[in-house]
Amino acid sequence: MHGPVSVKWRIFGSFALFTGVILLLLWVFQVVFLDAFYKAIKVNEIKASSYEICGNINSASLQDELQRIAIDNQICSIVCDGEGNRLYSENALPNCVIHRLSSWELAMVYTVTAQNGGSYFERFPQQIRPQITIFGDDVAIREEDPSEIMIFAQIVTRSDGKQLMVLMNSVISPVGATVETLRYQLLTVSLIMVVMGLSLAFILSRKIGRPVSLLNAAAKSLAEGNYDVRFDGGGYREISELSDTLNYAAQELSKTEKLQRDLVANISHDLRTPLTLITGYAEVMRDLPDENTPENIQIIIDEATRLSTLVNDVLDLSKLQAGVVSLEKRVYNLTASVRGILTRYSKMTDYHIVFYASEDVYICADELKISQVVYNLVNNAMTYTGNDKSVILRQRVEEGKVRISVSDTGEGIPQDKLNDIWERYYKVDKAHKRAQVGTGLGLAIVKMILDLHGGAYGVQSREGIGSTFWFEMDTVASPTEKEKSLPEASLS
Repeated sequence: MHGPVSVKWRIFGSFALFTGVILLLLWVFQVVFLDAFYKAIKVNEIKASSYEICGNINSASLQDELQRIAIDNQICSIVCDGEGNRLYSENALPNCVIHRLSSWELAMVYTVTAQNGGSYFERFPQQIRPQITIFGDDVAIREEDPSEIMIFAQIVTRSDGKQLMVLMNSVISPVGATVETLRYQLLTVSLIMVVMGLSLAFILSRKIGRPVSLLNAAAKSLAEGNYDVRFDGGGYREISELSDTLNYAAQELSKTEKLQRDLVANISHDLRTPLTLITGYAEVMRDLPDENTPENIQIIIDEATRLSTLVNDVLDLSKLQAGVVSLEKRVYNLTASVRGILTRYSKMTDYHIVFYASEDVYICADELKISQVVYNLVNNAMTYTGNDKSVILRQRVEEGKVRISVSDTGEGIPQDKLNDIWERYYKVDKAHKRAQVGTGLGLAIVKMILDLHGGAYGVQSREGIGSTFWFEMDTVASPTEKEKSLPEASLS
């Protein structure tokens, strides 16, 4: 079974077919239908001339109009009354049929025209005349191709009320010789057009198909994992835009591949460390009874908790990426929720965590998910803050939005890395720093949760001073304020 036809040969075939159709139309209209078109044009010509004479029947220059038509169109004309008396006449053809008619015959034509509703048209073959040609002592006698004679009569009323007949005569000459001449001309033109059309089709198909073939080859290389491949779009806008899109896709795929490798390496590192500690301390406690102390047991518990946290974060990230997480939104006090989270930290760590908020603010969101955002941002700040172990949270309300910012006093982040830190397990430097509280997936989870809520988020950072992560949500009225705004009848 043959595969799809390449774009180059499809374009070539289309141009070749187009050339064939044009040639076929030329042959049909210039040879097959030439006689029919010619006769139709002559019929319309004699009728149009008759209508023009009828329109100028009251003109003083009617004779001049008849003469002009005779010269331009080779049409004989007679204007007569109902009794066959000629008022105007113009002869343009030898042996004109209507000019051989007597007054009685003109009157008969007038009568027939009147009986036909004031208009009469007839077309009939001209009598065949033998033509004698002498070649030395020989005499050749042949009959001419018959011509056709057309007569068209129309009755018109003059301004004085008198009815006149405009009778016109023209000849349709045979076009056999013309058709034969056109046939030879078209044969020559057809051969030239076939050669030129096929050559042009081949050149254009190759020129258009080459960039597509190059893109296809580069795309195959990209599919094999070569992310350094470059797509060149050539001179066409659509192909150039496609090339830019594929170059962008290759760049993003390369970045994704790198992040996936880093993710596997970093998770493996963070899994291996607590597992090694758990195994080591458990073996020591088994082999040395004196080492079965609360401190060693606590280390095992802490490392097991760290493993559990890492696994839960990976599962949360997978659910968020799969889009299977549903939000349970409700109105709640965001300020009080943040205070409650920080109260738990004050009992578990020696970090100096401060929260500045001048008022309580309510939002409509999934409280559990937003709490997870706050937890992850605080964990991230605790991981990278300076030696003073200081983390500062601020709440700012402005124009119907509340912004929660979390600041640390760490080394800061380079400006060209700020857009990448939201990726899972992205590292600003090559040396992986194992999180003291988090798992390295926190910011990716923050990003996805806020995207689900339609909230804004970002980061400002200065190297050597620290970083500030923030997110914004729309504020809503508190339940108490809503009750105050209701009419008294509604509160009863």
